[in-house]
Amino acid sequence: MVSIEFDNGVAWVTLNRPDKRNAMNPTLNARMLEVLDELEVDDRCQVLVLTGAGDSFSAGMDLKEYFRETEAKGHMATRRAQRDSYGWWRRLRWFEKPSIAMVNGWCFGGAFSPLFACDLAVAADEAQFGLSEINWGIIPGGNVTKVVADLMSQREAMYYILTGETFDGRKAAEMKLVNFSVPRAELRARVRAIADNLLEKNPHTLKAAKDAFKRVVEMPFDAAEDYLVVRQESLNFLDKSEGRKQGIKQFIDDKTYRPGLGAYKRG
Repeated sequence: MVSIEFDNGVAWVTLNRPDKRNAMNPTLNARMLEVLDELEVDDRCQVLVLTGAGDSFSAGMDLKEYFRETEAKGHMATRRAQRDSYGWWRRLRWFEKPSIAMVNGWCFGGAFSPLFACDLAVAADEAQFGLSEINWGIIPGGNVTKVVADLMSQREAMYYILTGETFDGRKAAEMKLVNFSVPRAELRARVRAIADNLLEKNPHTLKAAKDAFKRVVEMPFDAAEDYLVVRQESLNFLDKSEGRKQGIKQFIDDKTYRPGLGAYKRG
């Protein structure tokens, strides 16, 4: 259901149901909760990359197993299935380490939620995206509607929600659903380069920076200002390597780096 490959600080996590276009069923969702728990305390994972096996990122929720079979078991079975799926997307969003979605192919419906949960996203130009829910009688649920409302313009989001039309990786980048797209042949190398950049950074600061951004997006200005002051003070306490002091020392005293051109050297 899920495979993990460790490679020099990066955990490549692959949704592994290629025969089903990596559609998410209850078993996969439960396993992903376990995977995230495991990787959060595994030093071999400093950056997490989420992708899909074969020609798909994920076709969304498994219509047969997630919907029909779960609903046949009654209300509480449906709620348990929702808790697992929504749960791992939430865990991924607040994961302790930076995460990158590598969208190698089909990304439909429910797959927009883990796409959004990752801190960064890179797509293949050839990848196909779509909100197909309208075509089979439901709305984009599981927070998918919230995802497109946050990441896309209202006109573009409404167009794809109502028509169910597909769009490619280039269009996804144009709409800022992903950071950018590259030809599929270059996708893994480009994601690896981003991961290597992140590996140079202070991990405590990465966590604080990404969480701070996600929190202040929904705050009024004054509340965000107060929160960010407290967040930095918390970071100063939690970072036992005293990265802030090291960075300032290496810039001002040692003159060994320039903050605008790269990261300070961690001990």
